[in-house]
Amino acid sequence: MFHAAVLTWGGKDMQELIDKITNEGVHVGGGIVKLDSFLNHQVEPGLTLRMAVELCSQFQACGIDLVTKVVTAKSVGFLWRWVWRRIWCGVDLCPQKSFCSDDRYLLCRRGYQPNPRAHTDLMVDRRFLGPDDCVLFIDDFLATGSTLSALVRLVRESPNELARIGFVIEKPAEGGPGVFRSRCTILTLATIEFVGTT
Repeated sequence: MFHAAVLTWGGKDMQELIDKITNEGVHVGGGIVKLDSFLNHQVEPGLTLRMAVELCSQFQACGIDLVTKVVTAKSVGFLWRWVWRRIWCGVDLCPQKSFCSDDRYLLCRRGYQPNPRAHTDLMVDRRFLGPDDCVLFIDDFLATGSTLSALVRLVRESPNELARIGFVIEKPAEGGPGVFRSRCTILTLATIEFVGTT
């Protein structure tokens, strides 16, 4: 079993998101809750926009007014990037998933994804991340933090400023939220806790 709860940082209550997680989430074991009906496999544009607006307002409350690049790690992020461009007018950037290359322009770091349990090489063309860029990293889940760690290293090697990190949902039991929140500002809209076995 799992329990979803709202995480608020001075923003509004995202009870709509909690209800979706509770009613439509499918726990498949191994600490994985599939939210394919509204977050991954298919999306609800209205809810996605409201979630992005709420995260945006929380970032602005933290003093982040200018973001020049929005970075995400996977294909589900394409929708997020489109939404962020509508809200924040930044240029977006999505790291490529592939094998590491010796291309002189590529920055490459490896991250682990619990679903589908595989290591992934994330690459960014250094020509698209300048030293004056203010970068926002946005994604759907924060669990172990392996992918986030790889992306943070990519951004900082550019080098430029990683302004803030935002997730829709975090899973504290996986360890990532606690580790990274001690190092940088991370905002999320909801948390999933497991009751009994994961």
